[in-house]
Amino acid sequence: MRNMRPMAPPKDRLMRAAEETEEDQHGLASFSLCDPQLQGPACCGYHRSTHSAKMASGGVSVASLWTEVNRCGQNGDYTRALKALSKILHESRDDVTALHCKIVCLVQNGSFKEALNVMNTHSKVLGSEVVFEKAYCEYRLNRVESALKTIEGAAEQTDKLKELYGQVLYRLERYDACKSVYTDLIRNSQDEYEEERKTNLAAVVAAMSQWEKAPSEDLGLPESTYELCYNSSCSLIGQGQFTEAFNKLQQAEELCRVSLADDSDVTEEDIESELAVIHSQMAYIMQLQGRTDEALQLYNQVIKLKPSDVGLLAVTANNIITINKDQNVFDSKKKVKLTNAEGVEYKLAKKQVQAIDFNKALLAMYTNQADQCRKLSSSLQSQNPGHPRPVLIQVAQLCREKQHSKAIELLQQFSDQHPESASEIKMTMAQLYLVQGHVTKACDVLRSIEEFKYKSGMVSALVTMYSHEEDIDGAIDVFKQAIEHYQSEQPGSAIHLALVREAANFKLKYGRKKEAISDLEQLWKQNTNDIHTLAQLISAYSLVDTDKAKSLSKHLPSADTMSFNVDVDELENSHGATYVRKKAAKVTGENLPKEQSQGEIKKKKKKKKGKLPKNCDPKATPDPERWLPMRERSYYRGKKKGKKKEQIGKGTQGAMAGASAELDASKTASSPPTSPRPGSASGSSTAPASNVVPPRQQKPAASGATRKKATQKKKKGGKGGW
Repeated sequence: MRNMRPMAPPKDRLMRAAEETEEDQHGLASFSLCDPQLQGPACCGYHRSTHSAKMASGGVSVASLWTEVNRCGQNGDYTRALKALSKILHESRDDVTALHCKIVCLVQNGSFKEALNVMNTHSKVLGSEVVFEKAYCEYRLNRVESALKTIEGAAEQTDKLKELYGQVLYRLERYDACKSVYTDLIRNSQDEYEEERKTNLAAVVAAMSQWEKAPSEDLGLPESTYELCYNSSCSLIGQGQFTEAFNKLQQAEELCRVSLADDSDVTEEDIESELAVIHSQMAYIMQLQGRTDEALQLYNQVIKLKPSDVGLLAVTANNIITINKDQNVFDSKKKVKLTNAEGVEYKLAKKQVQAIDFNKALLAMYTNQADQCRKLSSSLQSQNPGHPRPVLIQVAQLCREKQHSKAIELLQQFSDQHPESASEIKMTMAQLYLVQGHVTKACDVLRSIEEFKYKSGMVSALVTMYSHEEDIDGAIDVFKQAIEHYQSEQPGSAIHLALVREAANFKLKYGRKKEAISDLEQLWKQNTNDIHTLAQLISAYSLVDTDKAKSLSKHLPSADTMSFNVDVDELENSHGATYVRKKAAKVTGENLPKEQSQGEIKKKKKKKKGKLPKNCDPKATPDPERWLPMRERSYYRGKKKGKKKEQIGKGTQGAMAGASAELDASKTASSPPTSPRPGSASGSSTAPASNVVPPRQQKPAASGATRKKATQKKKKGGKGGW
């Protein structure tokens, strides 16, 4: 499988791991994808003993026991053969042939540790007889370094040792040496395993194309089998030729179906299981092409098949996680368990295992497991001290916690310790400074990146940021350093002249005409027919040296040479004209005005009088300070304090301030006393009749309109009133 980078960032960038086939019990694999398996004949043959016939402890002769061993070996019944060999070794503990056969039976049964113990126990007796078997057991027990030492220490390099040597070199990712071993084997061997060797060689080429970015090399390998066709597609993926690789995978699928259809014992489920690795690779190409929905559907189909290859499951689950990213995290947490299967690290390359570990840390960050994310990223940093990605994951977690200052300190510390990986780190540091608003600090960090310092994109970004901070001198200094670099490295190149042009335009834009003279002169010398540059140069010299400006103006073309045959009417009527002069219709006869000389009528525009505000006296002089706020006018004295306002809403409940004087009977002049005064006449008969209405019978006068009483709403809630 191939490397994938969908989310990064730091983004956070996610990778994909690789697939390989499951090795069979006997050390023989059907085909190799990215990890070639042990190819070739069985480990060791069985030999008839030449010893004289003896009686074993059970009354059975040793010769009959050897016959039993030979028959079991031919039938593949290695467990029964081991029982017979144990009886033989009980009689003759140091029988080399019996020990050798026992080791082979243990290997065929998958008991690699027990076989290795037998070889170590009887190392003096066996000697160099079992070098291949020992190396093979170490290889199967994933003790690859020990297997390499055993093979290199062998007295004679046989063909089967060379086969195993190629496997070990591939597992150690020493692809150049592995390629040489398989090339030599194919050239010097002629047997029924030639196709398997070519398959493994194609796997080596695919690995070199992916992990070492080696250029493609045509070794003349055929594509007659679906294994070879698959490995060819892996090479194309490493070169970025995704469409061609997808076509190769479709061809491999057809070849696989045809080859398996001839076998009557193979079911449709077996065919789909065999095609799972091809379908997973197809989904990966779809993912790289942005067809994520189709890729996700195909990945889920592979997961449902539950293939026995833990490497394939880990790859597929990892790729589903990369599609989910920070979405559907519950599904990702289920899928990540498939990447923790036992032995998966031995099925994948180092970079692939590392990529899955990175994804686990990122998933912990997306699921807000801060402690778990820090733990995983710290472990990755200790395992890969020079790799920038673990530090970037820690920084991303700190930024989620709003600890930008601490994140910048961590980046600076890593940059100082590992200057070879500082480019990506410093770019992230500059981004964090920009988030905090420290533009000048971000510019300083970017200018310290020697790798990108003079790139046109970096120069453009720095000039933009300095201009935002109104630091024109800093922006000009950036142009100056970049121009000097290309002047010494690539003088007269397109990028050099483009930088000079941009520097001159920038200086002219900000009024630095004197400083722009040298750039403009350089540009004009490169192309003396450039009238625009010459005009800019004359304009700049007019402020410094008028004589020089006059002398340069002689190089300007004359007015006759600059006049062009342009149809003005056609130009005005063109699609891009912003203003079109309208022509009046032609008139004939008596209606032709005398003043009309060219057949055009100019329409007079009426000037509209400006509207005056209401209550405005046009004769009066307007206030010259009317545009100023009231507080800023010369005649403003402020608001007077202490002015009594009408008491509104004060007093007892229900009192009316306006009607209190009307309803006070004591203040009414015409109202008679309500009771007789002392000394006055006690009878009312002597008093003349009066038309004055008593106070209790007085009604306030209506205000003209009949007042309507507000109807009181009935309270809800039941009896009792509350």
